[in-house]
Amino acid sequence: MGTMSPIHWILVLLVVVLLFGVKKIPDFAKNLGIGIKEFKKAMKEGDKEAEAGTVAKTTIEQKPEKKDEPKA
Repeated sequence: MGTMSPIHWILVLLVVVLLFGVKKIPDFAKNLGIGIKEFKKAMKEGDKEAEAGTVAKTTIEQKPEKKDEPKA
């Protein structure tokens, strides 16, 4: 009962075809692929923003403070 045999997978595939129809399955797969692609793109952009924020923070912290100059 732990694993699915090939007969179980065939039955699942048959039920999916009966529920959604043969014409809707390629559209579903295409939309799923587009969604995954956009998700990966957003993850990469988030990583880039996080790295840019980290770099900016470290450069600000490393900048020496000048206390001797008079303020205008």
